[in-house]
Amino acid sequence: MDFHQLIIDYGYLALFIGTFLEGETILVIAGFLAHSGYLELHWVILSAFLGTFAGDQTFFYLGRFKGIAFLEKRPLWHSKTDKVFDLLHRHQIKVVLGFRFLYGVRNVTPFVIGASRMYPGKFFVLNFLGALIWAIAVGYLGYQFGDIAEAILGEIKHYEMHFLAVLAVIGLLLFWRSTHIAQKEKRKKKREQDAAILAEKLDSDSN
Repeated sequence: MDFHQLIIDYGYLALFIGTFLEGETILVIAGFLAHSGYLELHWVILSAFLGTFAGDQTFFYLGRFKGIAFLEKRPLWHSKTDKVFDLLHRHQIKVVLGFRFLYGVRNVTPFVIGASRMYPGKFFVLNFLGALIWAIAVGYLGYQFGDIAEAILGEIKHYEMHFLAVLAVIGLLLFWRSTHIAQKEKRKKKREQDAAILAEKLDSDSN
């Protein structure tokens, strides 16, 4: 599937649907397209956040209402679901916050969390935070590195959370740095404007 053309043709709607169903590849491409001027980065991040959050809330409730029987009918998932249950037992909060960076088990994890009978309110809050971190980190990574980031993500799918967590931190740091610089420039312009207004007022007073 040509995600580039799909996003260019259908914009943020394609990104929302793509992140609802798929994940990071389409977001990296959208970030790159934002860098190229086809999209706006803040709308890319918002669309991706809403898409992944809504998708995983849906899959959580499917797992919650269908339960273990739903998972047992899918033999191809068994090794993955066993792994997720084990991770949930040992690192519940970390898994819910970071499962979007867990390649290999990412797609089945919301079902498993729902089947584990986690309290919906707890999942809602953690999923909200995890979706926001993921959308900012991966979106901004795509914005900065584009095709390079896409290639990296394609090569490291078997490394799971640790290396991807580093990428997430890099993306968040780049986002913070950009925001910090923008705010610094804004304050500088404000000071210059205030100084110009003050100088103009002093000139008028002296006259």
